[in-house]
Amino acid sequence: MANVIVIGAQWGDEGKGKIVDLLSKSADVVVRYQGGANAGHTVVVRDQTFKLHLIPSGILYSDTECIIGSGTAIDPKVLIEELDRLEALNVSTDNLWIAQTAHVTMPYHRMFDQASERSRGNRKIGTTGRGIGPTYADKSERMGIRVLDLMDPDELREQLRWTIASKNVILEKLYELPPLDAEVTIAEYLGYAERLRPHVVDSSLHIDRALRQRRNILFEGAQGTLLDLDHGTYPYVTSSNPVAGGACVGAGVGPTAIDRVIGVAKAYTTRVGEGPFPTELDGDIGTALCKRGAEFGTTTGRRRRCGWFDAVIGRYAVRINGLDCLAVTKLDVLDTLPEIKVCVAYEVDGERFTEYPTSASRFARCKPLYKTMPGWQQSTASCRTLEDLPRQALTYLKFLAELMKVPIAIVSLGASRDQTIIVEDPIHGPKRALLDANGAPVDIQVANADTVRARSSSTHSTF
Repeated sequence: MANVIVIGAQWGDEGKGKIVDLLSKSADVVVRYQGGANAGHTVVVRDQTFKLHLIPSGILYSDTECIIGSGTAIDPKVLIEELDRLEALNVSTDNLWIAQTAHVTMPYHRMFDQASERSRGNRKIGTTGRGIGPTYADKSERMGIRVLDLMDPDELREQLRWTIASKNVILEKLYELPPLDAEVTIAEYLGYAERLRPHVVDSSLHIDRALRQRRNILFEGAQGTLLDLDHGTYPYVTSSNPVAGGACVGAGVGPTAIDRVIGVAKAYTTRVGEGPFPTELDGDIGTALCKRGAEFGTTTGRRRRCGWFDAVIGRYAVRINGLDCLAVTKLDVLDTLPEIKVCVAYEVDGERFTEYPTSASRFARCKPLYKTMPGWQQSTASCRTLEDLPRQALTYLKFLAELMKVPIAIVSLGASRDQTIIVEDPIHGPKRALLDANGAPVDIQVANADTVRARSSSTHSTF
């Protein structure tokens, strides 16, 4: 049995949806622990593409339970649209459960989000405009609407009449926007409540029962480490905690329940929205990466900024999340390049640094120091084992693992499920770790896949 957290090790958009989908096959329960409709996971199954925003990717397996945890911000309209789309594609949603303590995104949250971004001018954050930040702000202000309030018509009416009256003052006076009609909003959300009511549960209790039954639980987050509210490139961050520690808070479990943490990183780096990006490429190579990698946001369609792999933020993600292993995605996007660069350190004001600087102004001044490696200039899309990879591609992966001091367990070579090399199964136990923490090949035999992990300081490869 293993309880595994999957996190993004960069600025989000790393391909977590595919990795979670792959691992969900071996999971009994998949829990989404933070974020809202500002996130997007794309999963390709044969000739069908599924774009999910709130529902965990595990929903595509009929016998896997999926839970939207307490730490999420739920937009009921978006969630119902997702439910309807899945059911129209004959995907059952009977095993979807919603935390009664999750907070609800309201119309005024979206209005505030969009108006605030406009008012910031050239200091805008680059939000999706989906109202997620204001939802979490109301949560912290202790004036949010929770799913359990949505289930109680009298409570919802009382709360919304008072809340909308106060929000209308801000909408009219500060942003010069038309006020909301409280009764119209109440009627709309009571309708959503009836649609969602059969799915609402005490999610922490539901997860605890699964833990006691020793079922495999997969915890998935949205966004990525560098967008974390506390540990990311503040202020250009999201409004919640995508890091591994956020899984315990957002799901309602203790840290002793977690067996393993998997980081997902692209073979290069992307970022959407505003903020510093040391390895960003503005020329032909950046455009080529964007085109080959189809780097456009699932939620907004915005073009993602592209750059070389950044091992400095990679090491930071390993440290902040306590990563046991990595899944490297989109290696195939680099197939055509004659040479590939990897950022190994930064230069700031004439000094060399190998650790991520937490100062926003300092980070904005960082210049990348690169190691240049030969490309392989041949397709990897059909590779299914490490032995199938071109020598230069394998050397590249080994170099990344050596820099980040963590083994690579999964290599993704395209959007489809089958375009994947599974080096190590994080759910049922490792078959073979690609590299140890020093970059050396390792072979591992596990007699009992149900053995509780015993982390090794040298390999991080058993659990």
